[in-house]
Amino acid sequence: MDILLDFHTALNDFVWGPVMLALLVGAGVYLTLRTNFFAILKIGYVMKNTLFKMFDKEVRGEGEITPFQAVSTALAATVGTGNVAGVATAIALGGPGAVFWMWISAIFGMTTKFAEVVLSIKYREQTADGRFVGGPMYYLRNGIRSKGLGKFLAVLFSIFGGLAAFGIGNMVQSNSVAAALEEAVNVPPLWTGIALAILTALVILGGIKRIGAVTEKLVPFMAAIYILGALFIIILNGAHLPEAFGLIFRHAFTPAAATGGFAGATISIAMRRGVSRGVFSNEAGLGSAPIAHAAATTDSPVRQGLWGVFEVFVDTIIICTLTAMAIMVSGLWDSGVSGAALTTQAFNEAIPGGGYIVSIGIMLFAFSTILGWSYYGERCAEFLFGKGAIIPYRVIWIPAIIIGSIGGLELLWDVADTLNGLMILPNIIGVILLSGTVISLTKDYFRNLRT
Repeated sequence: MDILLDFHTALNDFVWGPVMLALLVGAGVYLTLRTNFFAILKIGYVMKNTLFKMFDKEVRGEGEITPFQAVSTALAATVGTGNVAGVATAIALGGPGAVFWMWISAIFGMTTKFAEVVLSIKYREQTADGRFVGGPMYYLRNGIRSKGLGKFLAVLFSIFGGLAAFGIGNMVQSNSVAAALEEAVNVPPLWTGIALAILTALVILGGIKRIGAVTEKLVPFMAAIYILGALFIIILNGAHLPEAFGLIFRHAFTPAAATGGFAGATISIAMRRGVSRGVFSNEAGLGSAPIAHAAATTDSPVRQGLWGVFEVFVDTIIICTLTAMAIMVSGLWDSGVSGAALTTQAFNEAIPGGGYIVSIGIMLFAFSTILGWSYYGERCAEFLFGKGAIIPYRVIWIPAIIIGSIGGLELLWDVADTLNGLMILPNIIGVILLSGTVISLTKDYFRNLRT
């Protein structure tokens, strides 16, 4: 048993270590260069066709849900407790410079997510009962010229994704909600788990259409509450903004010395913490979000890909940045506190009872993540075993929420975290191999706009 645990620890260190993070960022840089910095230079066009068409019900093409419902489902899964606790941990351990590297990973991650979504629409399939299914497993199998390699990578991704969902997308989330409610209002974790399981069942048993209908209302609401709270803190402490930005840019390239309860951090630690936080929050390169986007009603892979850029922008550039700045301007970043407790302290410092905003944010973020990842895992199971696997997967998914709420099976959480990272390998290989398709489709899309 000890040998297995040691092997898992070593594997996890590799999966979330410098080599894998460099691969992810490197893929983003490569795709950004190949698309002539499209996601950066055309960010105005992206926002015009996403943010300003958010509630546009008139969509063209085929699919099951609207483009906004697709991105809401994807954001429901990506905007999680990591946006609150993870950013705080990155700053507490990596120093202010970690924020800069989080931004860098997001800037290049926008193109990675764009490419994933484009491929998911290009290679999606329609089932006999009219559903649209897609994601890495489909573009790996259907897009890569070597069918043997493509099918092998597709199966690997589906195995990793189907199992990882129970950790990052289920038990870790329900445990976070249970812990927050127990601390805030002394609700027993078991009760929280049962309530979450019932609410989740009511949504996911209706499939992607019901998930999309719920998330398109839940995501804007939960984001608005948290964003407004963070903005209030930043405005209230506006005089400290120049100092905060100064610390971020200075310590991105110089070590941060120990101060207060902060133990100090080298440039490499700041870089690793910031990049991993960015990757873990927006999931660019992970291959999860394209599964939701594949169900979108659209007449163009590139048109839907714009929502992928928007998704990373909202998750990391907006929500994670607001968390970081709220912590920085509060002056508590070097207090020695980490995780959600640090974010809570920052909110309480500026707003009486501000910690409740964090608690509510964590609960809504976690619940939405459970909804989004239930769909991801379900699609992976269907790819491996056929449509008959859908109901059994849901039957296992729902009680796992209760197990997570009471803190059971921590080893499974760790294994799921490793599997979550392993999803990256087959997906990134596929995205790079199929990058020519992304470039061709993007050029055709913008050429047609001009004609």
